[in-house]
Amino acid sequence: MIRSLIREKQRGSGLLRSLSGGRFVLGHNVTHFPKGISTLCSKGPSRWSLLGKLERELKEHKIDEAWETYNNFVRVYGFVDQSLVANLITESSYSSDSKSLRMASHLVVRLSKERLVLLKPEVMTKLLLSLARAQILVPAARVFRVMLENKILPPLEILQMVFLHLVKTETGTYLASNILGEICCSLKEGRVNRTMTRPDVMVFNLVLSACVRYGASLQGQLIMELMPVVGVAADAHTAVIIARIHEMNTARDELKKLKECVDMVPVSLVHYYLPFYDSLLSLNFMFNDIDSASTLLLDLSELYLRDRNEQRSCNVSIGSDNIKMGLKLQFLPQQLHKDFVYKLNQRQELLLHKNGNFVLTTKGLAKLITGYKRAGRINELSRLLITIQEMLNSPDKSSPCSQVIDACVYLGWLETAHDILEDLVMEIENHSVFLSSYALLLSAYYSRDMVREAEGLVRQIQRLGFDIETSSKISDSEDKHTSNLANSISQTMREEEDGGVSLHQFNSSIFFFAKAKMIEDARETYRKMQKLKIHPNASTYFYLICGYSSLGMFREITILWGDIKRSMVNRNTVYKRELYELVLLNFIQGGYFERVMEVIHLMMENDMFLDKWGYKTEFLKFHTNLYRTLTLAEAKDEAQRMRLEHVKAFRRWAGIS
Repeated sequence: MIRSLIREKQRGSGLLRSLSGGRFVLGHNVTHFPKGISTLCSKGPSRWSLLGKLERELKEHKIDEAWETYNNFVRVYGFVDQSLVANLITESSYSSDSKSLRMASHLVVRLSKERLVLLKPEVMTKLLLSLARAQILVPAARVFRVMLENKILPPLEILQMVFLHLVKTETGTYLASNILGEICCSLKEGRVNRTMTRPDVMVFNLVLSACVRYGASLQGQLIMELMPVVGVAADAHTAVIIARIHEMNTARDELKKLKECVDMVPVSLVHYYLPFYDSLLSLNFMFNDIDSASTLLLDLSELYLRDRNEQRSCNVSIGSDNIKMGLKLQFLPQQLHKDFVYKLNQRQELLLHKNGNFVLTTKGLAKLITGYKRAGRINELSRLLITIQEMLNSPDKSSPCSQVIDACVYLGWLETAHDILEDLVMEIENHSVFLSSYALLLSAYYSRDMVREAEGLVRQIQRLGFDIETSSKISDSEDKHTSNLANSISQTMREEEDGGVSLHQFNSSIFFFAKAKMIEDARETYRKMQKLKIHPNASTYFYLICGYSSLGMFREITILWGDIKRSMVNRNTVYKRELYELVLLNFIQGGYFERVMEVIHLMMENDMFLDKWGYKTEFLKFHTNLYRTLTLAEAKDEAQRMRLEHVKAFRRWAGIS
């Protein structure tokens, strides 16, 4: 009895081992396999032998062979268990082989749809960082978005590193800004776990600085507006970057709101805000506002001397100060992260910081002179030059104002030079510093046969007790610094565009009205521009589209798109990618798929990056089942048939089944 039970047990266990693919020696009790098992074994290696082979190859870091074995296994048996999936993706993450990294990203996307339970958050995090570091950007974005869809984000330090690597290129910056926007939308709508990592100010600074670096200032404006939405406070780095974004967008009113906070920072931090003041001064010149430019220079000349009520925090409105629905950006002007690893390229176009003072560059001084000359306010220029002498970058021990006089002489502005010289001599006691300027002006009068003016200048020189022969010798040597200033003034005058100031002012109004949802006022301002034949630019269209979009006015965007296309033809220009992407996203949301395909083709023709995953997600968010099963034969009329064709064309392009 016992022996028969043992034989039955052996027979059963032998069959069980054969069914599970275990390794054993067949006993005499098992004479044949069932037909299905026999066929399976004849086709290739058993389940367990393939798994064993995969484990060995992963331990030996034979990643190519491991992928081949994995694919063979999946074709016959389906997915492996979680630990092997984790090991395969991890080994691929440590590999420098781009092919393996791409295969791992495809596996993550597939598993997210079919067997999400096999994916561990820490494994996806390793892969994401490796893809970003290797600049395999689109697959990295896919993995990033898979994690976000499943309410998972890497720990903050890893999140910062991922964004750091993404924004090293222009394409990566587009992806990083879109993904950061998606993260913020998820946080705003409460579609995340409380424990999910939130982006901090460093993440925003990385993306914002990249937007500046690659000229995506309008995209930078949108990213900046997300900070108050998710409760992230701006720091000193943010203020400098935002200043540059506002300068690029000619949004002077927005930048002026920050100045009061920045002016109150401790003396030890004042020099750090040099780029901020540079951008504000540049905007004052862009708006031809010489009074504001002069006031700013006077403020800077006294900035280290004034008493300051240091503010550790302040709120800055975006758009109108009086609109309750407006956003308020918290700003911490004294907060300066020394470990911010991706610093903004700090331009020094108009201002320098030397020996504890702000100093005007040659270009900055040229813009100042040009502004006053254009306004016919030379006497005021003279008084300002005297007040801000310490801000003038003089190359020698002569008067820092003399270079201004000499530059005017070189440019042929002899009357202007004479007026400034007389004003300065009346205010400055040491007249000898102007000896070379007198000589240069006198020589210019003689060379132009302006005898009466020359005689008058000689009498003035004699009254001051100067030797005319000595001054004539001095005029023979041309100062290089003065020549550079004259050239810079000429360049500044050539760069001035007719209607530029008006365009900036109209754009500021449209931006204000769009943010306040006063869309009729924005539209009326736009029509006034058209009547005055002031050509809109990318900012004009961008602000209008944002205003329409905030109110769901997608039909109006299609009309504006017609204006954009006509402008492109008439002016033979192509606008910024960020404008076209904004149009595209609004057309997807509004369901205008003929226009969607039109914008896509235009962007492709101009080699602009298309974030296909992002557009696909936007489509599925609003139109998941749109015309999914409807055929052309079932269309009610020609209009529906055409719309169906465009929807299906987008589905094919975006890879939506």
